Amino acid sequence: MRTSPRPRHKVHPVVLAVLRPALRYSYTREAFVLRGIGNDRGPVLVRDTPADEERPTDEERPVDAG
Repeated sequence: MRTSPRPRHKVHPVVLAVLRPALRYSYTREAFVLRGIGNDRGPVLVRDTPADEERPTDEERPVDAG
């Protein structure tokens, strides 16, 4: 049995969509794990989201002239 938690790997949402049949969402981990063996081994995947500072604010967004 593992004594330390498995590291999370950030994955693009498209990759998660492609791998969805092989993955299940673990609510206790708040991440995706492999079906069947994900409780004990395998990757722990989380959705990669852009950081808040990378998202444009209302002031930075272009105004639609139309």
